[in-house]
Amino acid sequence: MRIAPVASIPRVLEHLGFDPAATLAEMGFDLALFENPENVIPYTARNRLLEQCANKTRCRHFGHLVARNSTASSFGIAGCLIQQSPDVGSALKALVRYLHLHVDGAVTYLDEDAGSVFFGYSIIDPGNGETEQITHAAVTAIFNILQRLCGDEWCPSEVCFTCQKPENTRPMRQYFKAPLRFNAGRSGIALSNEWLGRKLKESDPELRQLLQAQIDQIEERYAHDFAEQVRRVTHTAVLTHHANAAHIAGLFSVHERTLNRRLRECGTCFRELLDQSRYEISQRLLRDSTLSLSEIADIMDYASASAFARAFRRQSGTAPALWRLQLQENSDDHRAQQPS
Repeated sequence: MRIAPVASIPRVLEHLGFDPAATLAEMGFDLALFENPENVIPYTARNRLLEQCANKTRCRHFGHLVARNSTASSFGIAGCLIQQSPDVGSALKALVRYLHLHVDGAVTYLDEDAGSVFFGYSIIDPGNGETEQITHAAVTAIFNILQRLCGDEWCPSEVCFTCQKPENTRPMRQYFKAPLRFNAGRSGIALSNEWLGRKLKESDPELRQLLQAQIDQIEERYAHDFAEQVRRVTHTAVLTHHANAAHIAGLFSVHERTLNRRLRECGTCFRELLDQSRYEISQRLLRDSTLSLSEIADIMDYASASAFARAFRRQSGTAPALWRLQLQENSDDHRAQQPS
């Protein structure tokens, strides 16, 4: 992914009293990487770097500070396209549809309900690391995009984080100016659905058509990896409680039998992708939140906590409660070894 969304890391380090070049070198990164927004950094490496910076500076809202400078354009051609959409709803749907061209470790999704909509961000591949900082950064970036689309008069109904509440929430409260909810079942921003119809005055239909043509060309390069496309869509469907083969097939405009046949040709099946998506989301919730097993089971649409525990044990070989405990112990040991 492009370095653009986290290009302000050196500036934030300097603001917090640290030498950017020396600090980044200590973590295995060259300062020059951040000078060109088109430079590339793997998603898992970005995640790890944000966590290392937060630990080094002892600033638990480091990711939030970094993302304050992000804009829609930080997300490459997908970000440019949403700025040329006819309205806010179309812009958000375009971001959901094309974010994978910029980010390979996460998905965004829209969950519409009566009178409200939730624009969420979910990590697919955390790289077996903590996700607090990347979550703070992602939600802040989403906020910036929404504010740019909706205008200064817009205010979110609620800002949600799956991670636990940091000791100091004042910077976030001052920035978002909205209710904050930590230890939530999902990360993202809730807003009234009346904003979806807001027209974007700066939209240019001709430019949008040109950008769409470029995106279509890029998408053709990924067309062969059908299983990966279905995996991403299934991950989102789990979070919006639509994770069934018929629904997924409809999103690809094919019959359910065709979906299953094409997945078999890729060496997998829908059930396998669904189980993997549930497992990945469950891991994140166990790692980043203090939600009970029953609450996680409900988010994952399992019939009960025991059904969730059995499914998790099949994937990991360990009961979810024990998996969470072992992860916490390893995390505590790692932090104790960090230099002060």
